[in-house]
Amino acid sequence: MDDCGKVSPPEYGKSLMERRNLFSALLVGLLVGFGSNSFVAPSVAHAENGLDHIQVADEVKRVLTEGREFEVKQRWGEALTTYENALRIYPTDSELNRRMRITRLHYELDRRYSDDTFVSSIRRLSESESLSLMEEVATKLETHYVDNPDWRELLRCGTSSVQIALLDPTVRKTLGVQASAEQVRDMIRAIWSTQSQQSFANRQEAIDFVRWSSRIVSRQMGVSPNAAIFEYVCGAMSSLDPYSTYLTEQQLEDVYSQIKGNFVGLGVELKTDTGTLLISDVISNGPAELAGVRSGDTIVQIDDKVVSELPVDVAADLLKGEQGSVVYLTLKNGEGQNRQVRVRRDRVEVPSVEDVKMLDPSKGIAYLKISSFQETTSRDVDAALWKLLGQGMRSLIIDVRGNPGGLLTESVEVADRFVMDGTIVSTLGRSTRENFNYKARKVGTWRVPLVVLIDGDSASASEIFAGAIRDHDRGIVVGSRSYGKGSVQGIFPLRILESGVRLTTAKFYSPNGKAISNAGVDPNVSVRTMAKPLESGELLASHDSILQAGIEQATRIIDQPVETRSEFASSTSPGQKAGW
Repeated sequence: MDDCGKVSPPEYGKSLMERRNLFSALLVGLLVGFGSNSFVAPSVAHAENGLDHIQVADEVKRVLTEGREFEVKQRWGEALTTYENALRIYPTDSELNRRMRITRLHYELDRRYSDDTFVSSIRRLSESESLSLMEEVATKLETHYVDNPDWRELLRCGTSSVQIALLDPTVRKTLGVQASAEQVRDMIRAIWSTQSQQSFANRQEAIDFVRWSSRIVSRQMGVSPNAAIFEYVCGAMSSLDPYSTYLTEQQLEDVYSQIKGNFVGLGVELKTDTGTLLISDVISNGPAELAGVRSGDTIVQIDDKVVSELPVDVAADLLKGEQGSVVYLTLKNGEGQNRQVRVRRDRVEVPSVEDVKMLDPSKGIAYLKISSFQETTSRDVDAALWKLLGQGMRSLIIDVRGNPGGLLTESVEVADRFVMDGTIVSTLGRSTRENFNYKARKVGTWRVPLVVLIDGDSASASEIFAGAIRDHDRGIVVGSRSYGKGSVQGIFPLRILESGVRLTTAKFYSPNGKAISNAGVDPNVSVRTMAKPLESGELLASHDSILQAGIEQATRIIDQPVETRSEFASSTSPGQKAGW
């Protein structure tokens, strides 16, 4: 048994889900953005106050049972979501962590082998080129990763990844593996035996072992050594943390599309809901909206495929396709009525700032939602602020619920629009080049009274923004504790292929020095009930307790005498750009 989740060989003998990678969906809602409601712990509220050991054990057992049911069905995406969400509540449970690691290896194997760019890489590179790629990855890891690499542990996870791949029917067919499952297990046991006797003190020793092991795999399995080399690279990367990974050529392109805020697709955001695909958001003026798709619709059928008969991520992947291609969707609305729509896939511009409006013109309460932090976000926020100011804004609600993050620099820029001076966020990494204090600038500060809405799906860059507002007493944070993703990732392109790696390079800390990782940002005003959008996708305060609480706080601030608004009084000096 090891930390990478090595188990008895029969567990690795299951076939892969018949699905393609939905990498862009798991980032910032490029094509679809899965919500985190595959696992909903009924005792979340009690867990914060302390469950007794028996209750915790029973709940963890229930989650493990649910997760294993997904595993048996090869529904790796749903199993992974189940374990990851449970670990947000029970982060130290060893069995949950082990099952999550095993499931991630399966899930990412499927992700790779359903990507034509990855398969073609194995076939066209020479062994020396593949080893050079591994050396480049290892160098970047050694130089940039937030912690010192444990080469012995990384190789253990790499060997686990090789084992999973060689026993999977889909991968065996792709690679042309002729050896029996028992022959695979015998070979892996021999590799484990040699591996366990070495310490792997440095990068070169690790690379030398991969060269030796990949040649054994090639001779005994009748496959290219590249297949094993890539599994060592990908398995090791996946073992670092939940956010570090190898990026195929297509995935790297998806990441860049995410940063720029455009992609080819339908323009919908999905959430899994008891095995179905629920449309939680439709991008304005995108192909789906133009075809009549609405928030609150459930996708029943995609072309001739019935969604209920497929793993949800398999079904969601059917929505992807080339620009100009057409997909037929059967949709069910909130009243249970079915209809069919024809949607033409096209390039979609993803707005980072949405729903800019006056919630209460008579009181001057304005609202905007930041859905992600991308290249244009600070510019889009500027435009929204001036628009709202012209409409009579006297207080502002900024909604970052469900915002999974994005560019650190953009979150800093947005926070700088409201914080007068001092630290917005600080980062700390193993390398001194990753240590930095991002500070506010006085020029361009808006002093409009501010309320920020957060929830458990507000992560990363949105936590930087909310944490800065809270720690500087610049506004009132309303909602529930944020996700707790307190780390910074860098994207590093590789020379050998047009691929790359995403590495965690640093952890970030709020202005008060609080680590966000696994802790999140606590609201000033806690509201437990989650938002419930109307079928049309619009939010009304009466249907959204967090928004209602935010409006109440905005109203309270407006009603205060001006001289008591100390937290907003010194935000802007004469001659500077002022929003209030």
